[in-house]
Amino acid sequence: MPNTYSQCPKCGYTPPQPLPGSATCPACGIYFFKWEQSQLPHEPMLSNTHNESPSVTWRDYTAFLLEPLERIDELSFYGRCIALGLLAFWSWSLFAYDYRDGEIGTSFMHNILLPIHEAGHILFMPFGEFMTILGGSLFQLVLPWGIGIAFIWVNRDNFGAAIGLWWGSASLLDLAPYIYDALNPQLILLGGHTGEDGPHDWIYLLSRLGQLHSAHRWGTVAHLLGGMLMLVALAWALAVLWRQRRQVGKRLGTE
Repeated sequence: MPNTYSQCPKCGYTPPQPLPGSATCPACGIYFFKWEQSQLPHEPMLSNTHNESPSVTWRDYTAFLLEPLERIDELSFYGRCIALGLLAFWSWSLFAYDYRDGEIGTSFMHNILLPIHEAGHILFMPFGEFMTILGGSLFQLVLPWGIGIAFIWVNRDNFGAAIGLWWGSASLLDLAPYIYDALNPQLILLGGHTGEDGPHDWIYLLSRLGQLHSAHRWGTVAHLLGGMLMLVALAWALAVLWRQRRQVGKRLGTE
Protein backbone atom coordinates (compact mmCIF):
# COMPACT_ATOMS: atom_id res chain seq x y z
CA MET A 1 0.00 0.00 0.00
CA PRO A 2 1.45 3.40 -0.95
CA ASN A 3 2.60 5.49 1.99
CA THR A 4 1.26 8.77 0.61
CA TYR A 5 -1.10 10.00 -2.09
CA SER A 6 -0.48 13.20 -3.98
CA GLN A 7 -3.67 12.69 -5.98
CA CYS A 8 -6.95 10.90 -5.28
CA PRO A 9 -7.06 7.65 -7.32
CA LYS A 10 -10.85 7.95 -7.71
CA CYS A 11 -11.73 11.58 -8.43
CA GLY A 12 -8.30 13.01 -9.23
CA TYR A 13 -8.38 15.65 -6.48
CA THR A 14 -4.90 17.01 -5.69
CA PRO A 15 -4.50 17.94 -1.99
CA PRO A 16 -2.19 20.79 -0.91
CA GLN A 17 0.17 18.17 0.49
CA PRO A 18 0.43 14.38 0.10
CA LEU A 19 -1.92 12.40 2.34
CA PRO A 20 -1.23 9.01 3.99
CA GLY A 21 -2.95 5.85 2.81
CA SER A 22 -5.09 5.84 5.98
CA ALA A 23 -6.60 9.25 5.17
CA THR A 24 -9.74 10.08 3.21
CA CYS A 25 -10.07 12.21 0.11
CA PRO A 26 -11.35 15.70 1.11
CA ALA A 27 -13.28 15.85 -2.16
CA CYS A 28 -15.07 12.49 -2.51
CA GLY A 29 -14.53 10.95 0.94
CA ILE A 30 -13.03 7.58 -0.04
CA TYR A 31 -10.37 5.88 2.08
CA PHE A 32 -7.32 5.61 -0.16
CA PHE A 33 -6.20 2.16 0.97
CA LYS A 34 -9.74 0.73 0.65
CA TRP A 35 -10.12 2.15 -2.85
CA GLU A 36 -6.85 0.59 -4.00
CA GLN A 37 -7.88 -2.78 -2.57
CA SER A 38 -11.29 -2.62 -4.27
CA GLN A 39 -9.61 -2.18 -7.65
CA LEU A 40 -7.49 -5.31 -7.35
CA PRO A 41 -8.75 -8.30 -9.42
CA HIS A 42 -10.23 -11.22 -7.51
CA GLU A 43 -8.01 -14.26 -7.84
CA PRO A 44 -8.25 -17.89 -6.71
CA MET A 45 -6.98 -18.81 -3.26
CA LEU A 46 -4.06 -20.73 -4.79
CA SER A 47 -2.81 -17.81 -6.83
CA ASN A 48 0.79 -16.65 -6.67
CA THR A 49 1.50 -15.15 -3.25
CA HIS A 50 3.14 -12.15 -4.90
CA ASN A 51 -0.23 -11.20 -6.43
CA GLU A 52 -2.19 -11.31 -3.17
CA SER A 53 -3.91 -8.07 -2.14
CA PRO A 54 -2.08 -6.19 0.62
CA SER A 55 -3.49 -6.53 4.13
CA VAL A 56 -4.29 -3.64 6.42
CA THR A 57 -2.00 -3.69 9.47
CA TRP A 58 -2.38 -2.26 12.95
CA ARG A 59 -0.06 0.55 11.86
CA ASP A 60 -2.66 1.64 9.30
CA TYR A 61 -5.37 1.79 11.92
CA THR A 62 -3.09 3.62 14.36
CA ALA A 63 -2.23 6.14 11.66
CA PHE A 64 -5.95 6.50 10.88
CA LEU A 65 -6.76 7.36 14.52
CA LEU A 66 -3.88 9.81 14.88
CA GLU A 67 -4.21 11.55 11.53
CA PRO A 68 -6.13 14.88 11.52
CA LEU A 69 -8.61 13.78 8.85
CA GLU A 70 -10.46 17.09 8.67
CA ARG A 71 -8.90 20.45 7.80
CA ILE A 72 -9.27 23.33 10.27
CA ASP A 73 -8.25 26.96 10.18
CA GLU A 74 -5.70 28.63 12.45
CA LEU A 75 -8.32 30.08 14.83
CA SER A 76 -9.95 26.67 15.35
CA PHE A 77 -6.56 25.07 15.94
CA TYR A 78 -5.60 27.48 18.73
CA GLY A 79 -9.09 27.20 20.19
CA ARG A 80 -8.58 23.45 20.42
CA CYS A 81 -5.22 23.97 22.11
CA ILE A 82 -6.82 26.15 24.79
CA ALA A 83 -9.69 23.69 25.25
CA LEU A 84 -7.28 20.78 25.68
CA GLY A 85 -5.28 22.70 28.28
CA LEU A 86 -8.45 23.42 30.26
CA LEU A 87 -9.53 19.78 30.02
CA ALA A 88 -6.13 18.64 31.30
CA PHE A 89 -6.49 20.91 34.34
CA TRP A 90 -10.08 19.75 34.92
CA SER A 91 -8.98 16.12 34.57
CA TRP A 92 -6.63 16.45 37.52
CA SER A 93 -9.41 18.02 39.61
CA LEU A 94 -11.84 15.21 38.77
CA PHE A 95 -9.34 12.45 39.47
CA ALA A 96 -8.27 14.08 42.75
CA TYR A 97 -11.79 13.86 44.20
CA ASP A 98 -12.00 11.22 46.93
CA TYR A 99 -14.10 8.44 45.40
CA ARG A 100 -14.55 6.82 48.83
CA ASP A 101 -16.93 9.55 50.02
CA GLY A 102 -18.54 10.65 46.75
CA GLU A 103 -16.83 14.02 46.62
CA ILE A 104 -17.19 14.15 42.83
CA GLY A 105 -20.96 14.50 43.38
CA THR A 106 -20.37 18.21 44.05
CA SER A 107 -18.73 18.75 40.64
CA PHE A 108 -20.23 20.31 37.52
CA MET A 109 -19.49 17.08 35.62
CA HIS A 110 -21.80 15.14 37.94
CA ASN A 111 -24.61 17.60 37.17
CA ILE A 112 -24.10 16.89 33.46
CA LEU A 113 -24.08 13.11 33.89
CA LEU A 114 -26.95 12.74 36.36
CA PRO A 115 -29.81 13.38 33.87
CA ILE A 116 -28.07 11.09 31.34
CA HIS A 117 -27.90 8.38 34.03
CA GLU A 118 -31.60 8.72 34.82
CA ALA A 119 -32.51 8.68 31.13
CA GLY A 120 -30.62 5.40 30.80
CA HIS A 121 -32.97 3.72 33.29
CA ILE A 122 -35.95 4.71 31.14
CA LEU A 123 -34.35 3.69 27.84
CA PHE A 124 -33.49 0.20 29.08
CA MET A 125 -36.88 -0.54 30.68
CA PRO A 126 -38.02 -2.81 27.81
CA PHE A 127 -35.10 -5.17 28.53
CA GLY A 128 -36.09 -6.29 32.02
CA GLU A 129 -35.32 -5.35 35.61
CA PHE A 130 -31.58 -6.05 35.57
CA MET A 131 -30.96 -4.01 32.40
CA THR A 132 -33.25 -1.22 33.63
CA ILE A 133 -31.11 -0.77 36.72
CA LEU A 134 -27.81 -1.28 34.86
CA GLY A 135 -29.02 1.05 32.10
CA GLY A 136 -28.38 4.22 34.10
CA SER A 137 -24.68 3.53 34.59
CA LEU A 138 -24.35 1.94 31.16
CA PHE A 139 -25.92 4.84 29.28
CA GLN A 140 -23.74 7.49 30.91
CA LEU A 141 -20.73 5.55 29.54
CA VAL A 142 -22.15 4.51 26.16
CA LEU A 143 -23.47 7.95 25.17
CA PRO A 144 -20.14 9.86 25.24
CA TRP A 145 -18.21 6.96 23.72
CA GLY A 146 -20.85 6.61 21.00
CA ILE A 147 -20.54 10.31 20.24
CA GLY A 148 -16.77 9.84 20.01
CA ILE A 149 -17.20 7.06 17.43
CA ALA A 150 -19.59 9.26 15.46
CA PHE A 151 -16.95 12.01 15.36
CA ILE A 152 -14.60 9.57 13.59
CA TRP A 153 -16.98 7.94 11.10
CA VAL A 154 -19.29 10.85 10.35
CA ASN A 155 -17.24 14.01 10.89
CA ARG A 156 -13.75 12.57 10.24
CA ASP A 157 -12.72 14.35 13.45
CA ASN A 158 -10.23 12.40 15.56
CA PHE A 159 -9.83 15.29 18.00
CA GLY A 160 -13.56 15.24 18.70
CA ALA A 161 -13.38 11.46 19.14
CA ALA A 162 -10.64 11.89 21.74
CA ILE A 163 -12.85 14.34 23.62
CA GLY A 164 -15.66 11.75 23.51
CA LEU A 165 -13.30 9.21 25.09
CA TRP A 166 -12.34 11.80 27.71
CA TRP A 167 -16.00 12.44 28.55
CA GLY A 168 -16.62 8.71 28.94
CA SER A 169 -13.61 8.37 31.23
CA ALA A 170 -14.91 11.24 33.37
CA SER A 171 -18.22 9.39 33.54
CA LEU A 172 -16.40 6.30 34.83
CA LEU A 173 -14.78 8.44 37.54
CA ASP A 174 -18.26 9.67 38.42
CA LEU A 175 -19.54 6.07 38.79
CA ALA A 176 -16.68 4.92 41.02
CA PRO A 177 -18.10 6.39 44.29
CA TYR A 178 -21.53 4.87 43.55
CA ILE A 179 -19.98 1.43 43.11
CA TYR A 180 -17.76 1.84 46.18
CA ASP A 181 -20.73 2.95 48.29
CA ALA A 182 -22.66 -0.30 47.73
CA LEU A 183 -20.96 -2.16 50.59
CA ASN A 184 -21.62 0.44 53.32
CA PRO A 185 -24.15 2.94 51.88
CA GLN A 186 -23.43 6.53 52.89
CA LEU A 187 -24.26 8.56 49.76
CA ILE A 188 -27.49 10.55 49.77
CA LEU A 189 -29.39 9.52 46.65
CA LEU A 190 -31.99 11.47 44.65
CA GLY A 191 -34.81 10.41 46.97
CA GLY A 192 -33.01 11.97 49.93
CA HIS A 193 -31.98 8.67 51.50
CA THR A 194 -29.05 6.26 51.44
CA GLY A 195 -29.00 2.87 49.78
CA GLU A 196 -29.95 1.18 53.03
CA ASP A 197 -33.32 2.96 53.01
CA GLY A 198 -34.17 2.74 49.33
CA PRO A 199 -33.09 1.72 45.81
CA HIS A 200 -29.34 1.66 45.13
CA ASP A 201 -28.30 0.55 41.64
CA TRP A 202 -25.03 -1.01 42.62
CA ILE A 203 -26.27 -2.82 45.71
CA TYR A 204 -28.74 -4.56 43.42
CA LEU A 205 -26.26 -5.18 40.58
CA LEU A 206 -23.39 -6.44 42.69
CA SER A 207 -25.73 -8.59 44.76
CA ARG A 208 -27.09 -10.22 41.61
CA LEU A 209 -23.53 -10.86 40.44
CA GLY A 210 -22.40 -12.18 43.81
CA GLN A 211 -19.85 -9.36 44.15
CA LEU A 212 -21.34 -7.12 46.82
CA HIS A 213 -18.55 -8.00 49.23
CA SER A 214 -16.05 -6.67 46.64
CA ALA A 215 -17.77 -3.31 46.11
CA HIS A 216 -14.80 -1.35 47.45
CA ARG A 217 -12.46 -3.17 45.11
CA TRP A 218 -14.66 -2.57 42.05
CA GLY A 219 -15.10 1.08 42.98
CA THR A 220 -11.34 1.48 43.20
CA VAL A 221 -10.88 -0.27 39.85
CA ALA A 222 -13.45 2.04 38.23
CA HIS A 223 -11.65 5.10 39.60
CA LEU A 224 -8.21 3.98 38.42
CA LEU A 225 -9.48 2.82 35.03
CA GLY A 226 -11.27 6.13 34.53
CA GLY A 227 -8.06 8.00 35.31
CA MET A 228 -6.03 5.88 32.86
CA LEU A 229 -8.60 6.30 30.07
CA MET A 230 -8.64 10.03 30.73
CA LEU A 231 -4.86 10.14 30.31
CA VAL A 232 -5.11 8.14 27.07
CA ALA A 233 -7.79 10.51 25.75
CA LEU A 234 -5.69 13.59 26.50
CA ALA A 235 -2.61 12.02 24.89
CA TRP A 236 -4.67 11.09 21.81
CA ALA A 237 -6.03 14.63 21.48
CA LEU A 238 -2.53 16.05 21.90
CA ALA A 239 -1.15 13.74 19.19
CA VAL A 240 -3.85 14.86 16.74
CA LEU A 241 -3.19 18.52 17.57
CA TRP A 242 0.54 18.02 17.01
CA ARG A 243 -0.16 16.78 13.50
CA GLN A 244 -2.65 19.56 12.88
CA ARG A 245 0.02 22.04 13.99
CA ARG A 246 2.22 20.89 11.13
CA GLN A 247 -0.77 20.92 8.77
CA VAL A 248 -1.74 24.50 9.71
CA GLY A 249 1.90 25.64 9.65
CA LYS A 250 2.46 24.32 6.14
CA ARG A 251 -0.73 25.90 4.88
CA LEU A 252 0.20 29.28 6.35
CA GLY A 253 3.63 28.98 4.79
CA THR A 254 2.12 28.62 1.35
CA GLU A 255 -0.32 31.49 1.66
